[in-house]
Amino acid sequence: MRVRANGVDLDVARGATLGSVAEARKPGADLLIRNGFPSPPDTPLSEGDEVVVIRRGEVPPPEELEALLVARHTPGVHRAAKAARVGVAGLGGLGSQVAIALARTGVGSLVLADFDVVEPSNLNRQQYFVDQIGQPKTAALAVTLARINPYLTIETHCVRLTPDNIPSLFAGCRVLVEAFDRADQKAMLVETALAKLPETWVVAASGVAGYEPSDTIRCHRLGSRLFVVGDLEVAAGPGTGLMAPRVGVAAHAQANLTLRIVLGAEV
Repeated sequence: MRVRANGVDLDVARGATLGSVAEARKPGADLLIRNGFPSPPDTPLSEGDEVVVIRRGEVPPPEELEALLVARHTPGVHRAAKAARVGVAGLGGLGSQVAIALARTGVGSLVLADFDVVEPSNLNRQQYFVDQIGQPKTAALAVTLARINPYLTIETHCVRLTPDNIPSLFAGCRVLVEAFDRADQKAMLVETALAKLPETWVVAASGVAGYEPSDTIRCHRLGSRLFVVGDLEVAAGPGTGLMAPRVGVAAHAQANLTLRIVLGAEV
């Protein structure tokens, strides 16, 4: 029968176990994963199983790295995610975290757009570092994403988004994540995308400021291709800041919803 081990198809005898494949593929492996879940060596294998065997602390060769990177995903998820193209408009507290979550999930092609540079007040909630202050957010985030997942296709646009350039920059994106701060810019992006990108879903956000309870962050469906994540109420303003925990909850809700759309799950 045939199984897939560390990204390579293998023919193994019926009755083979996870341990026997591990010994053949990588002697001394101490983490054995079958179909996304760590399992004991005596686990029997079945036709089509996806197996990953890892020596803890070992830097894997390039030809194995991608398989090991997504080892904990459900079989089939990686192929669908890798084929997807997703846009992220705005790379601040929401967008930078959405992009990182999607990179770790294996989404193959990310289109990132932001005109701004990293500055010190970004560091309380955005995925940047002190040594990146002054760099364009597009360039800084692209470097971080490549360190996480070198198999991504990253397309960056250091421009201010307008109704004129949004359709061309995000053409072919299955999902466009809206991650702006200003309400007027949010509305502009959503309206443009829904009108000019008829095959693209939009995952926006509204009401993510402060430190209100996390469970008030919800996914609201507002149209056939439009979701808005947040409580729809608490906006940033004097006395109500944007803070890493709650912004992170919303960003990961956006990323999870994006993944569900990409994978064809019911939304």
